[in-house]
Amino acid sequence: MSSSPDIAGILENTKELDRLRKEQEEVLVEINKMHKKLQATPEVVEKPGDTSLSKLKNLYIQAKELSESEVTVSNILLTQLDSLLPSGPTGQQRRKLVAEGNDQKRKRMKVESDVQRVSPSVRNQIEAYASLRGEQVAARVTADDAEKDEWILVKVIHFDRETKEVEVLDEEPGDDEEGGGQRTYKLSMSCILPFPKRNDPSTTQEFLPGKHVLAVYPGTTALYKATVVSTPRKRKSDEYLLEFDDDEEDGALPQRTVPFHKVVALPEGHRQ
Repeated sequence: MSSSPDIAGILENTKELDRLRKEQEEVLVEINKMHKKLQATPEVVEKPGDTSLSKLKNLYIQAKELSESEVTVSNILLTQLDSLLPSGPTGQQRRKLVAEGNDQKRKRMKVESDVQRVSPSVRNQIEAYASLRGEQVAARVTADDAEKDEWILVKVIHFDRETKEVEVLDEEPGDDEEGGGQRTYKLSMSCILPFPKRNDPSTTQEFLPGKHVLAVYPGTTALYKATVVSTPRKRKSDEYLLEFDDDEEDGALPQRTVPFHKVVALPEGHRQ
């Protein structure tokens, strides 16, 4: 067996793999910069001649191509390594034996493989949800075909990378019919809205007056649609001034204060 050329080929492909991953990280940084820019100043895309969305699209295309190239090089490396391993069971049989001998490792490798196949932006989103354990978030606990959406304040217990499900705890005791205890839910990522970081308001998207948002109603753990009256920056505080839908008192909508870290963007297609 002429191993030197094979080893040289493997080393070349490992260098190429490193290069691809570094490029992916650089593209991901640029994508995140564009996301923050659009979140902070969404009105910029309406200006004549603005190319923000076009640049973002090109970054996504580049990220997709790099991810696909990474998979291709990884497969070549697997084939090269198989050819250098001692004779005996074939590469496919060896992988099967190892997988059967370590079920947990196989599951972890499958999840990592699934994450590799997705674009860097989606991979970044998965990591963000995995980091939410112990955090309070907004969760839609009603079915997709429900007449109205019910959003409540919950705490994240666990995120399953394989199923992409988020397990959350409703810390408010239920009524007598529900047994009076706390309730847990397993929800898809689309049913979860992370709140802004309480200790870092500078990186938080600001919703301008007139914008519709979803916010925790004062004194409750329920979220409802509201309209921004005044922003924390304008009020020189950490609270929004909001008018909640269907909150009429004496023929008028009262204005209520809500901390910025309990206000999120109104989901598209929200039903209330």
